[in-house]
Amino acid sequence: MKIRLYNARILTMEEEKNIFFGEIRILNEKIVYVGDGSDADKICKEKGMTEITWDEEIDCEGNLLMPGFKNAHTHSGMTLLRSYADDLPLNDWLNTQVFPVEAKMTKEDIYELTKLAILEYLTSGITAIFDMYLTPETIADACDHMGMRCVQVGAVNNFSQSPELVEEMYLKLNNKSPLQSYILGFHAEYTCSKELLEKIAALSKKYQAPVFTHICETEGEVAGCMERYGMTPIAFLNSLGMFEYGGGGYHCVHVTDEEIAIMKEKGLYVVSNPASNAKLASGIAPIGKYLKAGIPVALGTDGPASNNCLDMFREMFLVTALAKLKEQDASAVDATEVLKMATVNGALAMGLKDADVLAEGKLADLIMIDLNQPNMQPVNNIVKNIVYSGSKQNVKMTMIHGKILYNDGKFLTKDKPETIYRKANDIINKYR
Repeated sequence: MKIRLYNARILTMEEEKNIFFGEIRILNEKIVYVGDGSDADKICKEKGMTEITWDEEIDCEGNLLMPGFKNAHTHSGMTLLRSYADDLPLNDWLNTQVFPVEAKMTKEDIYELTKLAILEYLTSGITAIFDMYLTPETIADACDHMGMRCVQVGAVNNFSQSPELVEEMYLKLNNKSPLQSYILGFHAEYTCSKELLEKIAALSKKYQAPVFTHICETEGEVAGCMERYGMTPIAFLNSLGMFEYGGGGYHCVHVTDEEIAIMKEKGLYVVSNPASNAKLASGIAPIGKYLKAGIPVALGTDGPASNNCLDMFREMFLVTALAKLKEQDASAVDATEVLKMATVNGALAMGLKDADVLAEGKLADLIMIDLNQPNMQPVNNIVKNIVYSGSKQNVKMTMIHGKILYNDGKFLTKDKPETIYRKANDIINKYR
């Protein structure tokens, strides 16, 4: 497919590059041109596109093209539990509501429920997800079927999966399709024995690969680790050699200065989930401290059971608003940094180095933001509008791997949304 997007404002998210008017040209899954359009034909011909006939030309009407959002922490199959187990503390939520239902879920259930989450991701301009859940192969199949870019992470714990399965999926899913990849990981320190954790650390050493996990989410988690091992979670995992090749943690709400120093030394990413942490009363992550220490921060929604809403606009607003509140400083965590968290940093945390910015040779994972909405006017500062007043209503188009999957409120996926909704409701009725 050859697609030309013209008459657009373009935000590439490259360092120190301002928004400009121009066009983007796409050949199959790659961007072949980003610029003002004056040299587009010449550059395309230099790349061997001698006959420039377009399969699709889209007049963007002055709207904004930018990289898609990277949802860097998801549990997509948990759409089953949306509004099912609310208003409970984390431990009660997990042990009395979530885990009992998850024990009954089949791989076919998770396949269908993942597709429901993907529809919501598309409406929020999300072009890649960092997913941790129970049945990696059916999750990958669902994402391939729907056209969603997915990086999965191992979810081993004392009750499900295993280090052997994590290794098997690492080798298999990193070679499955252009949309799929897999990173080593485990659920959390408090759900894994020391023996399990040592096996994951050994896999990291074997493949010289990063590791991701839930970490320092609640005060109770930190206290439990101190009681078990005499160390805080990040310090303990580091003592096992878990982070010799980098990686990162989801949540990272309750951390010490010692742990921040370890994170900086090991090149770890923080994936903040402000809506989930607020809803479960887990606390407010010290985002300002991370930024001052030079630790990259990405954003994730967490799952639709702990958050309910898979909306990156809400995460962007909350991460800066809560940081300002925590630090009692309205200048803390600038909107420009927040947009970087939601795009560039998320891509890099997930290992998607070809999907971080809009540039020649990068993957055509992009979105169009509708500026012709009341919440985007006047056009004083587009970046701040997106972070502080933007919403899902502003996502006019979502493109992944060069394919438009959502456009003007319509899904262009293989399955009709009505079919996906019906199957999701059929599944939840089994567990009522």
